[in-house]
Amino acid sequence: MNWQKVEDSLISFIQNEHKKTNTKNLVVGLSGGLDSAIVAVLALKAVGKKNLNTVFMPTNSSSQSSINDAKELCEKFDINYEIVPISDIVDSYFIDKKATNLRIGNFTARVRMAVLYDICNKIDAVVVGTSNRSEILLGYGTIYGDTACAFNPIGNIYKSDEYEFASYLGITKNIINKKPSADLWQGQTDEEELGFSYLKIDEVLKKVVDEKQTKDNLIKDGYSKEIVDMVQDRIVKNSFKSKLPNIARI
Repeated sequence: MNWQKVEDSLISFIQNEHKKTNTKNLVVGLSGGLDSAIVAVLALKAVGKKNLNTVFMPTNSSSQSSINDAKELCEKFDINYEIVPISDIVDSYFIDKKATNLRIGNFTARVRMAVLYDICNKIDAVVVGTSNRSEILLGYGTIYGDTACAFNPIGNIYKSDEYEFASYLGITKNIINKKPSADLWQGQTDEEELGFSYLKIDEVLKKVVDEKQTKDNLIKDGYSKEIVDMVQDRIVKNSFKSKLPNIARI
Protein backbone atom coordinates (compact mmCIF):
# COMPACT_ATOMS: atom_id res chain seq x y z
CA MET A 1 0.00 0.00 0.00
CA ASN A 2 1.16 3.55 -0.71
CA TRP A 3 1.29 4.87 2.84
CA GLN A 4 2.44 8.32 1.76
CA LYS A 5 -0.77 8.64 -0.24
CA VAL A 6 -2.82 7.31 2.68
CA GLU A 7 -1.18 9.75 5.07
CA ASP A 8 -1.78 12.74 2.80
CA SER A 9 -5.39 11.71 2.27
CA LEU A 10 -6.09 11.30 5.99
CA ILE A 11 -4.44 14.59 6.92
CA SER A 12 -6.63 16.36 4.34
CA PHE A 13 -9.65 14.48 5.70
CA ILE A 14 -8.95 15.67 9.26
CA GLN A 15 -8.43 19.25 8.12
CA ASN A 16 -11.63 19.30 6.06
CA GLU A 17 -13.78 17.61 8.71
CA HIS A 18 -12.38 19.83 11.45
CA LYS A 19 -13.20 22.93 9.40
CA LYS A 20 -16.83 21.79 9.09
CA THR A 21 -17.20 21.72 12.88
CA ASN A 22 -16.33 25.40 13.29
CA THR A 23 -14.21 24.60 16.33
CA LYS A 24 -10.69 25.68 17.16
CA ASN A 25 -9.09 22.49 18.49
CA LEU A 26 -9.01 18.70 18.33
CA VAL A 27 -9.02 16.24 21.22
CA VAL A 28 -7.71 12.66 21.04
CA GLY A 29 -8.00 10.15 23.87
CA LEU A 30 -4.70 8.30 24.25
CA SER A 31 -4.59 4.71 25.45
CA GLY A 32 -0.95 3.90 24.92
CA GLY A 33 -2.08 1.68 22.05
CA LEU A 34 -1.70 1.64 18.29
CA ASP A 35 -4.99 3.19 17.12
CA SER A 36 -4.86 6.33 19.24
CA ALA A 37 -1.14 6.74 18.54
CA ILE A 38 -1.72 6.78 14.78
CA VAL A 39 -4.63 9.21 15.10
CA ALA A 40 -2.68 11.53 17.40
CA VAL A 41 0.24 11.74 14.96
CA LEU A 42 -2.09 12.34 12.00
CA ALA A 43 -3.99 15.01 13.93
CA LEU A 44 -0.72 16.70 14.89
CA LYS A 45 0.28 16.90 11.24
CA ALA A 46 -3.18 18.16 10.31
CA VAL A 47 -3.63 21.00 12.82
CA GLY A 48 -0.29 21.45 14.57
CA LYS A 49 0.77 21.24 18.20
CA LYS A 50 -1.12 24.32 19.35
CA ASN A 51 -4.51 23.02 18.28
CA LEU A 52 -4.20 19.38 19.40
CA ASN A 53 -4.88 18.16 22.91
CA THR A 54 -4.40 14.52 23.88
CA VAL A 55 -5.68 13.00 27.09
CA PHE A 56 -4.72 9.82 28.94
CA MET A 57 -7.36 8.64 31.43
CA PRO A 58 -5.97 5.82 33.60
CA THR A 59 -7.86 3.75 36.15
CA ASN A 60 -6.55 1.49 38.88
CA SER A 61 -6.48 -1.35 36.36
CA SER A 62 -4.44 0.56 33.78
CA SER A 63 -0.98 -0.83 33.22
CA GLN A 64 2.01 1.39 33.92
CA SER A 65 3.40 0.41 30.53
CA SER A 66 0.40 2.03 28.83
CA ILE A 67 1.06 5.29 30.65
CA ASN A 68 4.75 5.13 29.80
CA ASP A 69 4.08 4.31 26.15
CA ALA A 70 1.64 7.21 25.79
CA LYS A 71 4.16 9.61 27.34
CA GLU A 72 6.98 8.30 25.12
CA LEU A 73 4.89 8.86 22.00
CA CYS A 74 4.02 12.42 23.01
CA GLU A 75 7.61 13.23 23.87
CA LYS A 76 8.91 11.87 20.56
CA PHE A 77 6.43 13.87 18.46
CA ASP A 78 6.17 16.88 20.80
CA ILE A 79 2.44 16.40 21.38
CA ASN A 80 0.60 18.19 24.18
CA TYR A 81 -0.94 15.77 26.66
CA GLU A 82 -2.63 15.71 30.03
CA ILE A 83 -3.35 12.87 32.43
CA VAL A 84 -6.84 12.75 33.95
CA PRO A 85 -7.22 9.80 36.35
CA ILE A 86 -10.79 8.47 36.46
CA SER A 87 -10.34 5.76 39.11
CA ASP A 88 -12.42 7.63 41.69
CA ILE A 89 -15.40 7.91 39.33
CA VAL A 90 -15.32 4.26 38.28
CA ASP A 91 -14.59 2.84 41.73
CA SER A 92 -17.21 4.96 43.51
CA TYR A 93 -19.91 3.85 41.07
CA PHE A 94 -19.20 0.14 41.53
CA ILE A 95 -18.67 0.22 45.30
CA ASP A 96 -20.45 -2.66 47.08
CA LYS A 97 -21.74 -3.94 43.77
CA LYS A 98 -20.91 -7.17 42.03
CA ALA A 99 -19.94 -6.19 38.52
CA THR A 100 -18.53 -8.18 35.63
CA ASN A 101 -15.46 -7.03 33.75
CA LEU A 102 -17.72 -6.22 30.80
CA ARG A 103 -19.86 -3.84 32.85
CA ILE A 104 -16.82 -2.14 34.35
CA GLY A 105 -15.13 -1.94 30.96
CA ASN A 106 -18.13 -0.40 29.21
CA PHE A 107 -18.68 2.09 32.02
CA THR A 108 -15.01 3.05 31.97
CA ALA A 109 -15.09 3.65 28.21
CA ARG A 110 -18.13 5.91 28.59
CA VAL A 111 -16.58 7.86 31.46
CA ARG A 112 -13.50 8.43 29.34
CA MET A 113 -15.59 9.77 26.49
CA ALA A 114 -17.56 12.00 28.89
CA VAL A 115 -14.25 13.48 30.05
CA LEU A 116 -13.13 14.07 26.47
CA TYR A 117 -16.36 15.82 25.54
CA ASP A 118 -16.21 18.00 28.65
CA ILE A 119 -12.67 19.03 27.70
CA CYS A 120 -14.00 19.83 24.22
CA ASN A 121 -16.54 22.19 25.76
CA LYS A 122 -13.80 23.85 27.76
CA ILE A 123 -11.36 24.46 24.89
CA ASP A 124 -13.69 24.70 21.86
CA ALA A 125 -12.82 21.34 20.33
CA VAL A 126 -14.20 18.09 18.94
CA VAL A 127 -13.21 14.49 19.60
CA VAL A 128 -11.36 12.61 16.87
CA GLY A 129 -12.26 8.90 16.68
CA THR A 130 -9.73 6.10 17.02
CA SER A 131 -11.66 2.95 16.03
CA ASN A 132 -10.20 0.92 13.16
CA ARG A 133 -12.18 -0.91 10.46
CA SER A 134 -11.85 -4.31 12.14
CA GLU A 135 -13.34 -3.02 15.40
CA ILE A 136 -16.15 -1.19 13.62
CA LEU A 137 -17.18 -4.20 11.51
CA LEU A 138 -17.06 -6.55 14.50
CA GLY A 139 -18.79 -4.08 16.79
CA TYR A 140 -15.83 -4.45 19.12
CA GLY A 141 -16.28 -1.19 20.96
CA THR A 142 -18.50 0.52 23.49
CA ILE A 143 -21.40 2.43 21.99
CA TYR A 144 -21.31 6.03 23.30
CA GLY A 145 -17.87 5.18 24.65
CA ASP A 146 -14.83 4.72 22.44
CA THR A 147 -17.07 4.69 19.33
CA ALA A 148 -18.23 8.28 19.93
CA CYS A 149 -16.52 11.02 17.94
CA ALA A 150 -17.03 13.90 15.52
CA PHE A 151 -15.16 12.06 12.75
CA ASN A 152 -12.81 9.11 12.37
CA PRO A 153 -9.72 9.10 10.13
CA ILE A 154 -8.78 5.41 10.53
CA GLY A 155 -12.22 3.77 10.30
CA ASN A 156 -11.41 2.22 6.93
CA ILE A 157 -8.02 0.75 7.89
CA TYR A 158 -7.97 -2.85 9.10
CA LYS A 159 -6.15 -3.45 12.37
CA SER A 160 -3.59 -5.83 10.85
CA ASP A 161 -2.69 -3.20 8.22
CA GLU A 162 -2.10 -0.52 10.85
CA TYR A 163 1.23 -1.99 11.94
CA GLU A 164 2.87 -1.20 8.62
CA PHE A 165 1.30 2.26 8.60
CA ALA A 166 2.50 2.88 12.15
CA SER A 167 6.05 1.92 11.19
CA TYR A 168 5.87 4.31 8.24
CA LEU A 169 4.70 7.11 10.56
CA GLY A 170 7.50 6.41 13.05
CA ILE A 171 5.26 5.35 15.92
CA THR A 172 7.33 4.19 18.89
CA LYS A 173 8.31 0.52 18.89
CA ASN A 174 6.81 -0.28 22.29
CA ILE A 175 3.37 0.66 20.98
CA ILE A 176 3.77 -1.25 17.72
CA ASN A 177 5.02 -4.40 19.46
CA LYS A 178 2.51 -4.59 22.34
CA LYS A 179 -0.57 -6.80 22.37
CA PRO A 180 -3.72 -4.87 21.38
CA SER A 181 -5.73 -3.93 24.48
CA ALA A 182 -8.32 -1.36 25.50
CA ASP A 183 -6.77 -1.56 29.00
CA LEU A 184 -10.24 -1.75 30.53
CA TRP A 185 -9.31 -4.34 33.16
CA GLN A 186 -6.11 -6.01 34.28
CA GLY A 187 -4.70 -8.44 31.75
CA GLN A 188 -7.35 -7.67 29.12
CA THR A 189 -6.30 -8.17 25.50
CA ASP A 190 -8.42 -7.81 22.36
CA GLU A 191 -7.31 -11.03 20.72
CA GLU A 192 -7.93 -13.13 23.82
CA GLU A 193 -11.45 -11.75 24.06
CA LEU A 194 -12.15 -12.27 20.37
CA GLY A 195 -10.59 -15.73 20.37
CA PHE A 196 -8.41 -15.18 17.30
CA SER A 197 -5.55 -12.95 16.16
CA TYR A 198 -6.36 -9.78 14.23
CA LEU A 199 -4.35 -11.17 11.32
CA LYS A 200 -6.69 -14.16 11.01
CA ILE A 201 -9.80 -12.11 11.75
CA ASP A 202 -8.91 -9.54 9.09
CA GLU A 203 -8.31 -12.24 6.51
CA VAL A 204 -11.88 -13.41 7.03
CA LEU A 205 -13.31 -9.89 7.28
CA LYS A 206 -11.78 -8.89 3.96
CA LYS A 207 -13.22 -11.96 2.26
CA VAL A 208 -16.67 -11.58 3.84
CA VAL A 209 -17.04 -7.79 3.58
CA ASP A 210 -14.84 -6.75 0.65
CA GLU A 211 -15.03 -9.84 -1.53
CA LYS A 212 -18.56 -10.95 -0.52
CA GLN A 213 -17.52 -14.58 -0.12
CA THR A 214 -19.94 -17.05 1.46
CA LYS A 215 -19.42 -19.17 4.54
CA ASP A 216 -19.26 -22.36 2.47
CA ASN A 217 -16.55 -20.92 0.20
CA LEU A 218 -14.49 -19.77 3.16
CA ILE A 219 -14.65 -23.16 4.86
CA LYS A 220 -13.80 -24.82 1.55
CA ASP A 221 -10.74 -22.51 1.38
CA GLY A 222 -9.55 -23.81 4.75
CA TYR A 223 -10.92 -21.31 7.27
CA SER A 224 -12.38 -22.85 10.41
CA LYS A 225 -16.12 -22.76 11.00
CA GLU A 226 -15.45 -21.16 14.39
CA ILE A 227 -13.74 -18.04 13.05
CA VAL A 228 -16.16 -17.63 10.14
CA ASP A 229 -19.17 -17.92 12.46
CA MET A 230 -17.63 -15.48 14.96
CA VAL A 231 -16.97 -12.86 12.28
CA GLN A 232 -20.34 -13.19 10.57
CA ASP A 233 -22.29 -13.28 13.84
CA ARG A 234 -20.56 -10.16 15.15
CA ILE A 235 -21.11 -8.24 11.93
CA VAL A 236 -24.85 -8.92 12.07
CA LYS A 237 -25.36 -8.63 15.82
CA ASN A 238 -23.39 -5.42 16.30
CA SER A 239 -24.22 -3.53 13.11
CA PHE A 240 -26.45 -1.15 15.12
CA LYS A 241 -23.38 0.28 16.83
CA SER A 242 -22.17 2.02 13.68
CA LYS A 243 -25.54 3.58 12.81
CA LEU A 244 -27.58 6.45 14.15
CA PRO A 245 -30.62 5.26 16.13
CA ASN A 246 -33.72 4.63 14.04
CA ILE A 247 -36.45 7.21 14.55
CA ALA A 248 -40.06 6.17 14.19
CA ARG A 249 -42.06 7.66 11.35
CA ILE A 250 -45.54 8.91 12.28
